Amino acid sequence: MASLSAAPTASASSSSSLASELEAAASDAAEPGVGGGGGVGGGDDLDSLLSNLSGQMDDVDDENMGARGKCAKCKQAIAGEVMQALGKAWHPHHFSCGSCDKPLGTEDFYEQDGVPHCTPCFQRQFSPMCAHCNEPVMDRCVTALGKKWHPEHFVCQTCLKGFDTGQFFEHGGVPYCEACFYEAHAPKCIGCGKGIKGDAVNAMGGSFHPECFCCTYCQKSFAGGTFFESGGKPYCETHYHQQAGALCAGCGKAITGRSVSALGKKFHPEHLVCSFCMNPLAGGSFFEKG
Repeated sequence: MASLSAAPTASASSSSSLASELEAAASDAAEPGVGGGGGVGGGDDLDSLLSNLSGQMDDVDDENMGARGKCAKCKQAIAGEVMQALGKAWHPHHFSCGSCDKPLGTEDFYEQDGVPHCTPCFQRQFSPMCAHCNEPVMDRCVTALGKKWHPEHFVCQTCLKGFDTGQFFEHGGVPYCEACFYEAHAPKCIGCGKGIKGDAVNAMGGSFHPECFCCTYCQKSFAGGTFFESGGKPYCETHYHQQAGALCAGCGKAITGRSVSALGKKFHPEHLVCSFCMNPLAGGSFFEKG
């Protein structure tokens, strides 16, 4: 942070030293024999000192006797209070925000390319914005999906839980945990209605978990992969024909060819037989009892 400091005046110290030397030389010149040559020698030394003093006083800048360096902003000498910041000296009223020119004083500030900025200006111009809350990210930052996030805001879009394992799923440019991603965006199994994570069976215009692709009636898988559809649901051959009323009343199996209708039922022709002697009845007359 900036601090106030004072610096000694170099030109004033030099003048004081010369004056002390002048007084000492004048005292020596007044005493006989001092200077190695009586009064004449002493006068020569005094003239030399006076000449040196005159030359050095000409180099003293009377206007900047108390200068403490040049202000980094106005480039003028600093004679009074000084602010020290960013390795430079400033007039206190010139140490201001490089964007809005507001004096910074002893307030917190941020540096960008050697220029100080107040907090609001720095946030607005240089800080990345969090993709979740759209507020500036001033401290730790998570970079993901081509965006910046506060660490506490990089969470599942649906359940708002963090990613403890570091794994997440993306959809539409936002992150999801595994459970919420499959629940919301994975293809749904026609059998159970849940999201499909791994292998899938594609049939009937949709997808199934392999274990869910089975006969709707008996829940058995389809041996050989053959199934029959009725009402938008899969059935094994037996229960498909049962749904369609096409099972033989004699053997209980599906009728896929010719059939005989009798007693309000359907039979394979060879299965409509006399209950006592087992002779075929198809094409002939018969009597019903019980």
